[in-house]
Amino acid sequence: MAMKTLVLFYSWSGNTRRIAKSIAQKTGADLFELQPKTPYPDNYNTVVAQAKQEIQRRYEPPLLPVSVDWSAYDTVYLGTPNWWSTMAPPLYAFLREVMPTDKTIIPFCTHGGGGSGKIAKDIATLCIGCDVLPIFSIQDDGGAGMEQKLEDWLKRIDQP
Repeated sequence: MAMKTLVLFYSWSGNTRRIAKSIAQKTGADLFELQPKTPYPDNYNTVVAQAKQEIQRRYEPPLLPVSVDWSAYDTVYLGTPNWWSTMAPPLYAFLREVMPTDKTIIPFCTHGGGGSGKIAKDIATLCIGCDVLPIFSIQDDGGAGMEQKLEDWLKRIDQP
């Protein structure tokens, strides 16, 4: 059976979703958005405070069912907003549950000015035995230059 590529992500504001959709379109990958059972509040300041507490406690929010056959994919793009210099708790919860091995993991993140933080390192810690490629990091939704930056990154990491 031919292995496939997946773009798996969590997005709170829609910025990470925009990048994920563009990656899926450019690479022909399948697309799946992680959703916590209890959605995060709409208010930015409330989410910032909640995220800080959850990350400090290593909280793993319950997720809506993930209807993806994880074993069918050999390459997985993992997307998240940068929350307190790491991945958002829904992605953390998924990776702790699945504990991926023997996959190529390609992280990407959106941020409000904090860059990629330690997201790639934290993903590598949870994806033991995986080849973790260099992270793509872009501020907010990337603006007008996002598509070109994304294409340049895909070329650098030798992805279609």
